[in-house]
Amino acid sequence: MVILGLTGSIGMGKSAAARAFRRLGVPIHDADKAVHALLAEGGQAVTAIGEAFPGVVRDGAVDRQALARRVFDDDEALARLEALLHPLVRRAEQQFLKAARAHGRPLVVLDIPLLFETGGENRCDAVAVVSAPAFVQAQRVLKRPGMTRERLQSILARQMPDAEKRRRADFVIPTGLGLDFSLRAIREIVRVTRTWNTTGRRPSR
Repeated sequence: MVILGLTGSIGMGKSAAARAFRRLGVPIHDADKAVHALLAEGGQAVTAIGEAFPGVVRDGAVDRQALARRVFDDDEALARLEALLHPLVRRAEQQFLKAARAHGRPLVVLDIPLLFETGGENRCDAVAVVSAPAFVQAQRVLKRPGMTRERLQSILARQMPDAEKRRRADFVIPTGLGLDFSLRAIREIVRVTRTWNTTGRRPSR
């Protein structure tokens, strides 16, 4: 089974790329959705986060906006949060991979926003990065509620530069040239990576 990491900076179109992989029949493990499940009512991380960040749990679930305000621009608080969440997200990922292998899936995708920043590429056979010109990225992100240029710059400062991600990636999915162009790139990635199960040809990581 080939494990493909999917990543990209904020506003690059990673969610749309993940949907395209799903439509092509590729199982996806979405790290962000795993986090949301952990923070929802009954989620495994609710109690621990409530103890670490008093006041962020409301009606049995973590108020993600309140939590975001607590850790934004606070490296120590962010590190404490990540120490709580990352092991649980990894456990969910491992369960996903175990199930995919049991079902004989030839290709799966791990959708991880901070893949390179957390060393996640070491768990993958290859990595695909979604990328668009900086002005397109800014246009997309600034349409989001509550987003400002200052907040965008602060987020980007915590992420690896797009150029470095593209340099490290095995595949680049351009998302600034129209949907058809992106879909062609994704179809080709699926075609190539699925053949690795029979040819054994994979990039050395």
